[in-house]
Amino acid sequence: MSVHEQEKSNGATTPRTTREDSEVVTPDQAEARAADENQQQEARKVELPRFRGRLIPPLDRAIIKILPPVLILGLIIAVTVNPSGAAEVINQLRTFVTSGFTWLFILYSLIAVAVCVWLSVSRVGKIRLGGPKAKPEHNNFAWYSMLFACGQGIGLIFWSVAQPIMMREESPVVPAAGGEGGMVWTYFHWGLTAWAMYCVVAVCLAYSHHNLGKTLTFREATVDILPKKAQRSAGVVVELLAIMATVLGLATSFGFAALQFTSGLASFTGLASGPALWIAVIVALGGLTAVSAFLGVNKGMKRISETNSILSIVLMVGVFVFGPTVFIISNMSQTFGSFFYNFLPMSFWTDAPTSAAPLESWQDSWNGWWTVFIWCWVIAFSPFVAGFIARISRGRTIREFVIGVTVVPSLIVMIWVGILGSAALHYDNESEGSISADVAADTSSGLFSMLNAVPVIGGLLLVVATILVATYYITSLDSGAYALAEFVSAPKKSGPWFRVVLVASIAAVALILLSLGGTAVVDTVQTGTIIGGFPFAFVILLMIANLIRRLRLRNKEVKLLEKEINDPNHRVEDDFVDADGLPTRQID
Repeated sequence: MSVHEQEKSNGATTPRTTREDSEVVTPDQAEARAADENQQQEARKVELPRFRGRLIPPLDRAIIKILPPVLILGLIIAVTVNPSGAAEVINQLRTFVTSGFTWLFILYSLIAVAVCVWLSVSRVGKIRLGGPKAKPEHNNFAWYSMLFACGQGIGLIFWSVAQPIMMREESPVVPAAGGEGGMVWTYFHWGLTAWAMYCVVAVCLAYSHHNLGKTLTFREATVDILPKKAQRSAGVVVELLAIMATVLGLATSFGFAALQFTSGLASFTGLASGPALWIAVIVALGGLTAVSAFLGVNKGMKRISETNSILSIVLMVGVFVFGPTVFIISNMSQTFGSFFYNFLPMSFWTDAPTSAAPLESWQDSWNGWWTVFIWCWVIAFSPFVAGFIARISRGRTIREFVIGVTVVPSLIVMIWVGILGSAALHYDNESEGSISADVAADTSSGLFSMLNAVPVIGGLLLVVATILVATYYITSLDSGAYALAEFVSAPKKSGPWFRVVLVASIAAVALILLSLGGTAVVDTVQTGTIIGGFPFAFVILLMIANLIRRLRLRNKEVKLLEKEINDPNHRVEDDFVDADGLPTRQID
């Protein structure tokens, strides 16, 4: 679409008591006319940014909408019919990825951190997402709450205790004495590097959408860098990978949420975990998520995310005040220092002797259990996490965006793990390894085992933690539904009922997995989702290269285009768009 000249504004009419022809106008009439003009101005406003993306051919749109559910259904049937065979194939693929490509994931994580540093310290950091006059749509507390809830909230609920306990006796690079190594590696796996991996994907999508008028999809943020002949087919492949990763990641995580939530309920109610309770939990959490998705970001996701933040603060403060306070302070001070001292060695560590020889199983590699596993998980979750973060970040400069998505959440992660992980180590020592035994039996029970040891308010904190499990999963699924709706519908806009249908579909897949195969099937497909992060890593690297190319080629014409796309005033072209903001005709 060509760039159009801005339509001249007639300006607001000031109410007055007489006209030039001496017609008498009463104050009530003047007020009514002013209100009518305001309504007309309001009706002429357009949703920003204006569309400057690609109109997808009908065939491509059909492939994007039809093929993913067919492939996912086929995968579910294959896994449920022969779970042991599927598990074997997936384990072989995971071994292949771990054995030959550990270096790739380490390199990818380093590139993500380096790009985030460049974006925050270079002159491109001044670029505002949504044009020079854009204002943030959400205050800082709501923004941090939403991005944290969709990114890592639920993972930290469990790994903040389980990982320090599981790694207390074995941690390369960092000394393992006293559990220090487990704490430091937990900071590393859930902190700055992981958030940089989310951030670099989110900023690619955000700049493409808010500044260039593209749809909030991976194909629009990626294919520009490819030869024109390859862009159409590559765009379809990229979008299919994004949709598959999102659906499977959300469905399997939602199924696993039922298992973890019932573990929390059992800790203070005595209810036994089983298929009936799993179904009840999935239906309940799915229903709440559907309501949140229908209400929208401002009324649904925002409010639940802010509740998450408040409850998380209550949980941390409760453990800090009523738990082993002096030990927590001392251990946090020691492990924080160790993290900063060992950050670079951990970032580059590939376990070269193990990686050099072909592995019989990924389980023979420490990285296969931890770093490669977690980096693959982050990559597989990047489509919906980064897509949602990009959507809610309009109006912030790239520098504010990068710092807000990397530094602030990383500090929250370290404080969270520092308090809960330190308390777990202390109570584990006092109880002669009871928390370690509980984690070995059921990873999801580690947090509840630790909270049960907190004096005075331990029972109350068990309830708070169980509620947090539910609300964090709701926000994760809600943000995923928004991103998935964008991927499937773009460049058309998705309605609230479509998001509700997506939530119901994802919950149904999770229910099928649990009903047919139980925990083994969920874990198998979840591992398959992680393997899906391997090919998607190449898509993200291509997208990063395209972002750098776009920013380096940003000249006066591009800056003018950004202003026009985000001009809040009515323009001639706005009279020739449909309900989705797509052009109905070309204007010269």
